[in-house]
Amino acid sequence: MGIVWLGFEVSVPQVVLAIVTAALIDVTLTYARTGRLVWPASGMLTGSGVALILRHVGTGAGEYWSWTGWYWFAGVAGVSVLTKYLVRWRDDHIFNPSNVGLVAAFLLVGGETIEPLDFWWAPLDFSMVLTYCVIIGGGVAITRRLRLLEMALVFWVILVSGLGVLAASGHCMIATWSPTPVCDADFWTTLATSPEILIFLFFMITDPKTIPTGRLARVAFAASLAVLATLLIAPNATEYGAKVGLLGSLVLWSPLRWAFDKAFAARPGEDTGLRELLARLTGRDSARAFARGVAVGSLAVLVAVAIVFAGDPARRPAEAAVSRNGAPFPIEVDVQSLPIVTIDDSVRRLDFTVDDSTVRAIAVMLAENLALEAEALRTVDASLLALATGGERLPEMQARIDDAVTTGQRATDRYEFGSLTLRLADESEGQTSAALAFDADGTIETVVVDTQGETIETSTRSFTSTFVMRQLAGDRWLVVTEITR
Repeated sequence: MGIVWLGFEVSVPQVVLAIVTAALIDVTLTYARTGRLVWPASGMLTGSGVALILRHVGTGAGEYWSWTGWYWFAGVAGVSVLTKYLVRWRDDHIFNPSNVGLVAAFLLVGGETIEPLDFWWAPLDFSMVLTYCVIIGGGVAITRRLRLLEMALVFWVILVSGLGVLAASGHCMIATWSPTPVCDADFWTTLATSPEILIFLFFMITDPKTIPTGRLARVAFAASLAVLATLLIAPNATEYGAKVGLLGSLVLWSPLRWAFDKAFAARPGEDTGLRELLARLTGRDSARAFARGVAVGSLAVLVAVAIVFAGDPARRPAEAAVSRNGAPFPIEVDVQSLPIVTIDDSVRRLDFTVDDSTVRAIAVMLAENLALEAEALRTVDASLLALATGGERLPEMQARIDDAVTTGQRATDRYEFGSLTLRLADESEGQTSAALAFDADGTIETVVVDTQGETIETSTRSFTSTFVMRQLAGDRWLVVTEITR
């Protein structure tokens, strides 16, 4: 479903190699230890978990048979299943194999080469509704049979509550599926309904081999794990960091599962589930219930304060100024001269409002940015570039201004657009914010003037270029690169 319908950037060979590698290692080591050939169900589960979450930056959606980066899938799956045999205590493996393998890979390799599955998958259409039905229906059925449903629900409720505190404090993150920062309520609703988080709580934290054995201990484990996950998500301003924080919380907490079993061991005749945990927290008589209620309430406040402080590095970015020193915007463009913008289908796959007025506004900003660059060159005023340019284009334009100062000749370009097509930029930069690109053609009039403003030379030529734009801060879209075609 993900590969065919939802645009998952993973191929069939990558998935198959992850599963086959983990299965072969599992069956080989099991035979070496027991002398029996056993169907490698555990290894296949580990391999499929790696294939579901791992992404190679060079693989695009629709590349069904690509072998690009296959070795990452085989390698991470292999290392993951090996941890089950090599990292053990009391004759049990300590970590969820796919979880620890993925986290180790992301921390050691970084987001330039590999990355985790996105929090947001696709617009809410029929395919996504069906996907939610599969994840939630399967998750509830399996965890209910294993008596782990309350553990999954406790984790979700506390995580969503913590993320609500974080969102209310002004938290933002950048993501590949949104060209604008994901902030506040959008941040909260995205993570609260994220299919990846649902997979994490239904199928990863509920692995019976790597969680406490007692039902009460499992509930306490899930509750505290949710708090830790929120605290690890909080300081990250990128989706990559937030997802590694989520996955990393289970790696940090798994070795403590025996401590939870000891601290929350069931007493004779106790209901060992959520009801008993609440009873222990509140006490059996009114005085003790009040005292423990105050303690629990105080702890909740401290956790909320800790979440707010932890999220300080990812607060809402400052709005970009649209004027200098209170002066009016430096230039005006002829909006009526801009052609009607054609919208490519790739833009509609983003979590982004795509309508004529929004697209028109971005096209106007493109024209303004190019005009601002020309004005910066004409007046040798590099401060104007902050309103128009970013990324790799910024030092290029600054170098042109430096040359103008050195030579005394200032060359400015005036663009006339014949056509404009807006699409998702083709990038392989890991999990940064999505960039939009205008495929444009038309003419450029270049005017060279001296320091007195006298025209030295005028020329006109046609151009065909792609202008990549990002919303780096505030509401303005800046030109970050121009690709001549």
